[in-house]
Amino acid sequence: MKKIEAIVKPFKLDDVRDALNEIGIHGMTVTEVKGFGRQKGHTELYRGAEYVVDFIPKIKIEVVTSDDFAPKVIDAIEKSAKSGKIGDGKIFVYPIEEVIRIRTGERGEKAV
Repeated sequence: MKKIEAIVKPFKLDDVRDALNEIGIHGMTVTEVKGFGRQKGHTELYRGAEYVVDFIPKIKIEVVTSDDFAPKVIDAIEKSAKSGKIGDGKIFVYPIEEVIRIRTGERGEKAV
């Protein structure tokens, strides 16, 4: 199994969710996060004063799926989150040793 973690722009969340639903992914974890990469933050004006925003708001999406299905999930996220501009985000893929559904005790891919 694989855990796929994607950091995307907040306005792309609905597009990514819809793309994942289309391929059969109905469960995910979504977290509001802040960070920066090559964007390096930006400056904003507030009541006439300029200030630096070092950490950009992003969305982290986490999905656990089978090894065989992982490429489809990655492709769906990449295509739906891409705007072609700096700050589109990143996708990380991790191996998962075990998954246990607490309610039923199911293990492995049945628990996902």
